[in-house]
Amino acid sequence: MTPITIRIQTEPFDLGAETQALRAGRLEIGAIASFVGLCRDHHPGISGPGHVQAMELEHYPGMTERAIAEMVRAAQSRWPLLGITVIHRVGRLLPGDDIVLVLVASSHRVAAFAACEFLMDYLKTQAPFWKKETTPQGGQWVDARESDDAALRRWGVDSGNAV
Repeated sequence: MTPITIRIQTEPFDLGAETQALRAGRLEIGAIASFVGLCRDHHPGISGPGHVQAMELEHYPGMTERAIAEMVRAAQSRWPLLGITVIHRVGRLLPGDDIVLVLVASSHRVAAFAACEFLMDYLKTQAPFWKKETTPQGGQWVDARESDDAALRRWGVDSGNAV
């Protein structure tokens, strides 16, 4: 049985503590790949530094966790994984704050890296989160980007037909 942790929370997470929890007493793990997404103060190519003053992340409780669990099952069907942790924050975040953590454990690095990247591509396009940025012009909802959909398609998945 692969240990899976999925949490949606307002409070910050601790990368070191979460990594230790995933690997504690697990001598069969040979690799853990991690991704930490951060709140930026701008959009490269769209706005300059300091433009984004805060971000509000909303979700639909229950539905969001189920969608992430389906993404995790899809990753498990593709790679031999030994553990997965997905933590996503909601609420008001400031530039520099951690937003999301994905940890993937496997016997070997190839599966861990691939599954971690796969899960992030899914999270960016399929997880039911809504982002509203506070800028000098006021609050504005953030639309999905074509580059995120393209990242998901490289896994052979159409964003309109995912999981």
